[in-house]
Amino acid sequence: MSRVSRRELMGAAFGAAVLAGAPRGRAADGPSAKISTRYIAAYDTESPACLQACHKIVEVHKRLETPATFFITGRTLEANAAAYKALLADPLFEVASHTWSHKLLRDNALCGRAVSAQEKREEVFKAKELIESVFERPCVGLRPAVGFDNALKGATDVLELARSAGFRYVSSLLWGPDCSMPALIREPFHYGEDGCADLWELPGHGWHENLLKDHNRWGARRLTLWPSPIPEAIPTQFVKTPEDEFRINRVFLEKACETGKPHVSLIWHPWSLYSFDPDMKMLELTFAHARRIGLVPSAYADLWKQMAG
Repeated sequence: MSRVSRRELMGAAFGAAVLAGAPRGRAADGPSAKISTRYIAAYDTESPACLQACHKIVEVHKRLETPATFFITGRTLEANAAAYKALLADPLFEVASHTWSHKLLRDNALCGRAVSAQEKREEVFKAKELIESVFERPCVGLRPAVGFDNALKGATDVLELARSAGFRYVSSLLWGPDCSMPALIREPFHYGEDGCADLWELPGHGWHENLLKDHNRWGARRLTLWPSPIPEAIPTQFVKTPEDEFRINRVFLEKACETGKPHVSLIWHPWSLYSFDPDMKMLELTFAHARRIGLVPSAYADLWKQMAG
C-alpha cells in the first residue's frame, strides 16, 4: 500500500473545510453556521505496551496534523510520566482520564462487577489529579474502564463522583444494546435526568478494535445483535489486514456523515493497534478518508465545548 503523504491528506482537509464552510480542523462560527460532523481519534491507553505504540501513533498524528484524545490510566501514566509528557504535551492532543487502574465503575455483563465505593472514588479522583499535575492543564474528560451499554444512566454515585472531581464529560457509552458489538452511532446527551445536567455523555462508536482481532483471546462468541442494525460492519471473520480494519471503520465514518451526527469516534487501544499494524497504515487510511468525506478532525474536549455552548 502506498503511504498517505501529508500533502495529500492536508489537501483533502482543505477541500473538506471549504465544503463544510469552516476552517481546517474547526467547525464554523456563528449562530447560522452549519456544524459539520466531527471525527475524533481516541485511544484507551491502559497498559505498559501502550508507550511504544504511542510513539508511532503520535508520529502519525503530528505528520498529518490530526488532533486526538488519549484516555490514559493513572498507573500507566505514573510508570512513565516523563515519557508521556514529552509525547502528549503538544496542544494537538487532549489527555483525559481512563480511571486510575482500569477497575469497573459499574457492572458490565461481559466484563465483570463494579468495585467498592471507596475504590470507585480512587479510580475517579486519583488519575485526574496525576494527569493535571503532569501536564499542568485541566483534565475535563473521563472514560470508564471497558464502558457500558447503558452509559452511566442511573449510576448516580459515579456521576456525583465525576462531577465532584471536576469532570465536564464522560465517555462511557461504548457498547451496543445488550452488551453487543458494534456500539451504535449515538449522539451526546447530558445527565440532567440523574441530577447532573452539567455533565455530558460523549459516546464512542463502532467496535472495540481489539475484539475484531481476537487480541483479548475471547475467541468466537456472541457479540453481535441479530438481526444487526449495521450488518455491513459485521465481518465474517477476525480482521487480517489494516485494509480489512479500515473497511469496517469507513462504515461508521460515512454513516455519521450521511446522517449529520455531531461526531463519530472509534474505540482504539494503542497496544492492540501496534501489535496488529506497527506501521499504523490503518490510521493513515482512516484519517485520509475522514477528511475526504468532510469530517472535522477534533478532540473530545472540542465536542464537549460545542455541546455545552
